[in-house]
Formats: sequence, C-alpha cells, structure tokens
Amino acid sequence: MKTSRRSFIKTTALAGTAAIAIPSYGFTILKKPSLSKEIIGHGSFTYRVHKEWGNLDRFNTPVKNCHEMVMDSNGRLIMVTDEVKNNIIVYDKSGKLLSSWTHNMKSGHGLTLSKEGEEDMLFIVDNGGHIIKTTVKGKVLMELPDPRKIGVYESNQRYRPTETAIAPNGDIYVADGYGSDFIIQYNKDGEFIRKFGGRGYEDHQFDTVHGVAIDDRDPNNITLMCTSRKHNSFKRYTLDGQYLSTIFLPGAFVCRPVIDGENLYAGVCWSRLKYMAQTPNSGFVTILDKNNKVISNPGGKEPLYKGGELQMMVQDIPLFHHCHDVCVDEDKNLYICQWNANKAYPIKLERV
Repeated sequence: MKTSRRSFIKTTALAGTAAIAIPSYGFTILKKPSLSKEIIGHGSFTYRVHKEWGNLDRFNTPVKNCHEMVMDSNGRLIMVTDEVKNNIIVYDKSGKLLSSWTHNMKSGHGLTLSKEGEEDMLFIVDNGGHIIKTTVKGKVLMELPDPRKIGVYESNQRYRPTETAIAPNGDIYVADGYGSDFIIQYNKDGEFIRKFGGRGYEDHQFDTVHGVAIDDRDPNNITLMCTSRKHNSFKRYTLDGQYLSTIFLPGAFVCRPVIDGENLYAGVCWSRLKYMAQTPNSGFVTILDKNNKVISNPGGKEPLYKGGELQMMVQDIPLFHHCHDVCVDEDKNLYICQWNANKAYPIKLERV
C-alpha cells in the first residue's frame, strides 16, 4: 500500500553533476519559508500558498524566468531556466537546492522527463532552435535536427520550438510554439516521421502551439494533448496526428498540459480581464478532471458552467504573474513556475 507523504515525509539528498556543474555547497536560503494562511482554489482542489518556498541566493543561483519543472523518480524537482549560469536547478521538496548545471542556453524553455528502462532522461528545449536529450546529470545523448536543415521546413521558415512530449514507443513530439505552429514527430532516434497542425483557424490548426503532452489517462486510448494558447484551448490528436477534439477554455491563455492521475493541470500565462485580450501581469492555475471539465482555478475565479458551456475565466487575486508551468508531486502539491515575474523563484501550493 502506498503511503502518502502527508503522513510520512520522505527526504532525498541526491545531487546531480554535469559537464558544467555548480556545486551545492556554499549557497544560502534567503529566508526560510513561512506557513501562509492564504488558501486558494475551489472544491476539493484547494491549496495553501508558500510564496518563498524555492527562494535561493540570487548571486550564486540566479534565475531570469522559471519556465518548466518536472519531478524525477527520486522525488527531486528539476527546473529549467533561461539563466546561462544555471539552466537547470535541482530542488528537494523542502525547497533546498541540491545542484545546478548549465549548457549555456540563452533561451532555455521546455523540460520533459522520460524513462528508458529504469533511467530518467531529460529533453531540454532552447527556443532559439535547439533540443537536446540528456541524463539527469546533464550528459548530452542526442540533439534533434533543425527541420530547416532536413527538408521538413523551408530554409527561411521560422523555427522556435517550445516543448516536447515522449510517447510510450519513444517517439518524440516537438511543439514549434514560437515558430511555425507545427507539431513535428520524430522516432526515438531523432528521424523525422511527420508534421501536422500549422498556424490557422481550422480545428486541426494552432495559434501558439506552446505545449504538448501524452494523455494516458485512458490507457486504452492514449492521445496527444496540444496547447493552442491564443485560441484559449487544448486540442487533442491521435498519436499519428489526426485531429480529434478541442477543449475550449475561454479567458485562459494556457501553457503546457500536465497530466497527473485523472487530472490535467496547466499554468495560465495571461488572463482576460473585462475586454482585454491579454492582461499583463495576470494568470492563474487551471485544473481539469478526467472528463476535461474545469474543477478548480487556483488564483482565478471559480469555474462556472451554464448550459454545459464553460464561462469566461479570469484572474481573481493578483498572486501570479504569467504562470508558465505546473509540477505535481505525489501528495498533489503543486509547484508553479512563472515567466516575466521579476526573476521570481517557484511558488509552492500545498494541497489542503
């Protein structure tokens, strides 16, 4: 029987190394996180806010934007930033720095965890046009090709990838979210298979395909969930790129979908307020159930359905600035990465 960390706290002291590594000694936590009385969220998905959870020494371990975070098999929280001093920061769940390393990526953006046998692997996306596969210690194992150099794109076509997802068979899906809005599919060896989507207003097309994830909530029908951020939606496809359906999330400029158990979590990078298309310094977290119905919006207004239609969702409290990703631990606590948030470290939302 699996014991929840709410009743049994498991600690880890594992530290990673890389070709360019920054040792974990010598750093200081600026301020010990204090227990917050602020509770956000709706229904049974409510959370206590820990704003200072991940605060580190800004001189030794700075961040620009905390883009994405994953949890590895040992319970370590691994985050990608676009700070070249430390593209990767590794925390334990108390918010303590374990290690950091870099590949000098000026636009570190996407981070995906996959498993090969018993070993964890990372796919790291620099939206300047580079995608590498590494070990959790930073050893580079593969770099995906630039589609302009292998005849998949025209030589002058825009390519600025944002995210990857790895299928059960090892196929790699790349979201060209800041480029030409295609999903590009490769096999496990990095050989091109197909591309689909592209920018447009048809159901099968995107406008800012910012994120992509394998949706395995139904093990008999594994699909691909893709973000179309400016469309305020997630779009679902077969693993061979056939459009299936759209989940419309009015008012929510969502980032990547994160699948955990029966639920889908996402950071909302911008909220609509009144008639503004994208309100600066806004955002919240949205949580969907197994039927893709919104059940909680931590930091946002409570979701409301009328006649089966989801109503406009907006920010409720000015807690978040541009939620960029959500990481979920085994106790269903959330760790929120933010973009353009004054170099802020992640915020922890403790499930209550």
